[in-house]
Amino acid sequence: KSSIMLGCGETREDVIATMKALREAGVDVVTLGQYMRPTKKHMAVAEYVTPEAFDAYAKIAESMGFLYVASGPMVRSSYRAGELFLTNLMKNKDQKPQEQVAEA
Repeated sequence: KSSIMLGCGETREDVIATMKALREAGVDVVTLGQYMRPTKKHMAVAEYVTPEAFDAYAKIAESMGFLYVASGPMVRSSYRAGELFLTNLMKNKDQKPQEQVAEA
C-alpha cells in the first residue's frame, strides 16, 4: 500500500509515472489525497486538485491493475484501506483472472 499527496507542484505525468513505478514494485493498493498545509511553517499548497482530476487518477490507477484505489481531496493514507481492500478482494475471489481484468 502506498499513498500520494497531490497539490505539491507535481504534474499529471509525475503522478502517472509514480503510479506506474508503484505497480512495477508490486504495490496493490494506492490512495491519492490533497496535501493540506498544517501550519504556516509548512510548505504551502501549490494547487487544489479538482474532484474531476481525482476521478481521472482513480480510473488510470484502476486500469494499471491496482486492486484498490481511493482518490479524493479528503482521502488520507489510512482511508478505509483495510476494509475496502478486503471487500474488493472478496468480491473478486471467485472470478477468473480474465474476468477481473475485464472489469478494470
